[in-house]
Amino acid sequence: MLTYSFDHIGSDCLYIYLYKCIKNDILNGTLSAGTKLPSKRSFAKNLAVSTITIENTYEQLQSEGYIYSIPKKGFYVTDLETLQLPPEITAPVPSKESILYTKPQTDSYTVDLVSNKTSTDNFPFSIWAKLIRETISTKSEELMTTPPCGGIWELREAICHHLKDFRNMAVTPAQIIIGAGTEYLYGLLIQLLGFNKKYAIENPGYEKIAAIYNSYNVKYHYIPMDEKGILVNELENSGADVVHISPSHHFPTGIVTPISRRYELLGWAAASANRYIIEDDYDSEFRLTGKPIPSLQSMDITQKVIYINTFTKSLSSTMRISYMVLPPELANRFLEQLSFYSCTVSNFEQYALMRFINEGYFEKHINRMRNFYHKQRDILLDAIKRSPLSSHVTIMEEDSGLHFLLKLKMEISDKEFMQRALQKGVKLNSLSAYYHDSPDDFAAHTFIINYSYLNTEHLAEAINVLYDCIKK
Repeated sequence: MLTYSFDHIGSDCLYIYLYKCIKNDILNGTLSAGTKLPSKRSFAKNLAVSTITIENTYEQLQSEGYIYSIPKKGFYVTDLETLQLPPEITAPVPSKESILYTKPQTDSYTVDLVSNKTSTDNFPFSIWAKLIRETISTKSEELMTTPPCGGIWELREAICHHLKDFRNMAVTPAQIIIGAGTEYLYGLLIQLLGFNKKYAIENPGYEKIAAIYNSYNVKYHYIPMDEKGILVNELENSGADVVHISPSHHFPTGIVTPISRRYELLGWAAASANRYIIEDDYDSEFRLTGKPIPSLQSMDITQKVIYINTFTKSLSSTMRISYMVLPPELANRFLEQLSFYSCTVSNFEQYALMRFINEGYFEKHINRMRNFYHKQRDILLDAIKRSPLSSHVTIMEEDSGLHFLLKLKMEISDKEFMQRALQKGVKLNSLSAYYHDSPDDFAAHTFIINYSYLNTEHLAEAINVLYDCIKK
């Protein structure tokens, strides 16, 4: 009978240690080819271990070819010398040029007016770490359980309460689908609504949305905008079935769609059973003065609005947790057709975020960040007003979101202006870059100013740079 000591098992579990012992005996010839191994039950009894341990050991050895089994007879040591090993093949080393990869961003700027990152100083690390630790200690079983396709129920309930308190939206957890980023949710929506649908997007608009629709090979149309948002008559003429809009604070123009235009959009959706509105409410938490205008979803009585939001803006730019609220009919369809998808957000993050919301930390964080961004914006606007640049600019903003538009009086091209600024350490984007076709007159000499990641220490220097750059 084979006998092994477990005195020097180290960090290995029982079956791994036993597997290594038997494997070594086979390789060094202690167990010769054809040797019959003890039965699982007798071997387990002799070593004072469970039968499961022996089963796992034999299974591992057999899977790697060190032993083989004969039905109703047992397990035997393989003759390794008879195995036909494949000839050695030297794989070519791929060149750097043959591999597509993304280099880490190493560029640095004195002032970056493009980045929408969140500062590490503003993330509640201590609270988040506390919640993670407590989640691990109290939710060990739940953490190892596969969540429903829409995400864990408790987080969906927490989001429901938040939406009721903040956006006056009466929804149920069953309507909420959680996913890792809005891009992932857009893909699910295309599958849910149909590849044969015609989609519509804002022009100008967030270029990634068009890229996603392109990747799924669906038809989409660009719809122009006026000062109130997307033009409903143009939307009607496009023949679109689904429109993707951000009415609370449009990117990049910053337009907040008024109530009147919102009712026009709801009327457009209600006119056909096949029509839906995707409402992207990505930064609605950051209306800096007054209460936010009601969401389209909260105004919708025909159940034609799909609401999407994310924690990327409110918590961290690297927090890839987003969610969508589906009308009941679409929620049922999602469950029937797409429930095979696993939730793409880990249970660890979901349970931690659930507690972050339920215990009041999220509301406090939003209030703190709203005050912080309000201060950032005011510092920036005040610095512009007190500089020589003030006589050359028009500021366009609506006390909402984390960016505004700056229009310059200058004779050089937008491209040359941005190149000059970049050479002097100031990075910014033009509004015209977000148009699908030729930009209108409004976009000329207009730039998008993000202030969420603003370095105020060098702000005066940066504004002087912009002033110097507008000169011919």
